[in-house]
Amino acid sequence: MEQKIYVETPKFTGRNVPVIEIAKAIGKDAQYIRIGLQQGILNFGYAMKMGGSREYSYYCPDRKVWEETGYFKESEK
Repeated sequence: MEQKIYVETPKFTGRNVPVIEIAKAIGKDAQYIRIGLQQGILNFGYAMKMGGSREYSYYCPDRKVWEETGYFKESEK
């Protein structure tokens, strides 16, 4: 496994980066991101189905998104 070393990193807050924002940043469709997270193919977030629900919830922490895609945007205050 390749070890990554970062000299300067953004100020991560754990912000949940919305799927639509990630899709725009990397030039993919939001459904592509959702399916990739559901199937465990994309490694910058998590897809969870709660209880008997048919819908997924997504959590894509800003640090993981940046590490995998290079995309970072500071949270708006």
